[in-house]
Amino acid sequence: MKPLYEGKAKRLYTTDDANVLRMEYKDEATAFNAEKKAEFENKGKLNKAITLAMYRMLEAKGVETHLVADVDDVNLDVQAVDILMVEVIVRNIAAGSFCKRMGVDEGLMFNAPIVEFSYKSDELGDPIINTDYARELGLATPEECAELKEKALVVNTVMIDFFKQCGLTLVDFKIEFGRTKDGTDKIVLADEISPDTCRLWDIETGEKMDKDRFRQDLGGVMEGYEEVLNRIAALES
Repeated sequence: MKPLYEGKAKRLYTTDDANVLRMEYKDEATAFNAEKKAEFENKGKLNKAITLAMYRMLEAKGVETHLVADVDDVNLDVQAVDILMVEVIVRNIAAGSFCKRMGVDEGLMFNAPIVEFSYKSDELGDPIINTDYARELGLATPEECAELKEKALVVNTVMIDFFKQCGLTLVDFKIEFGRTKDGTDKIVLADEISPDTCRLWDIETGEKMDKDRFRQDLGGVMEGYEEVLNRIAALES
């Protein structure tokens, strides 16, 4: 395998199959566009296990992902895709940057999910964009943006129900999509689904079980991630 790409939380490697990449989950944590950094033992292992479980669950519900196969504690084999530079954020409850931008208190329940697009650019701080921006920047067509929104809302519906069964409230999440490179040119769910990319609160206590524990210096970061994995595993057993 040859190194292909390294991001804030994962590394990608080529494999003998041009249509398959090896995805390695790192122990590094970043927040605020990498202004805050740390390393946590077993973070990669936990995020990989959670992502694998979530992808398998979503695929069982008809959501196509780039998952190919499980490899080991920190690696997955995934389909090679061209990542769309449009990140999709789905918000069910006000939290994080939404509260800061809109001047509302954390915990405000929305009447219906809010879907946002952002330009996947660390240099620019992943700015919020709309379909017109995506069109004029050549990031995605209006039709593709509509497809991304539709797929993201399906993922939201499935994950709300799943996490509810785990005793968790799905507050919001960020996901990425990619175009397959095997000739089918389908848009599929890619990257990861983990406490790095989802806000998850305990239904009974409201305790945060996600990366906000790192962002907000709440402590017990990996304990929160491990609790999420344990609840998922218990539901699957």
